Amino acid sequence: MTTRISEKTVTFQRPFVLADLDEVLPAGDYCVETEEELIGGLSYAAYRRISTVLRLQAKSGLPHLTRAMTIDPEELDKALQRDCGQAQN
Repeated sequence: MTTRISEKTVTFQRPFVLADLDEVLPAGDYCVETEEELIGGLSYAAYRRISTVLRLQAKSGLPHLTRAMTIDPEELDKALQRDCGQAQN
């Protein structure tokens, strides 16, 4: 299968948590990578998400060290909404 990876940067103004992680992450910019695969057999190009990864700075604080955590993109969207004060009750 043919795959593609897209990358975006998200910014948190305040520390935040994601349901899948057992730590509070600091405010700042985070790189998010989404990998998708081409769905075959269609008359048009369509892709299905395989994974979403959040890149985190290593706890040591060294800028060249990062960790990669697979996350639920819906959880990321909810955390971004909470950060902006737009969470729905």
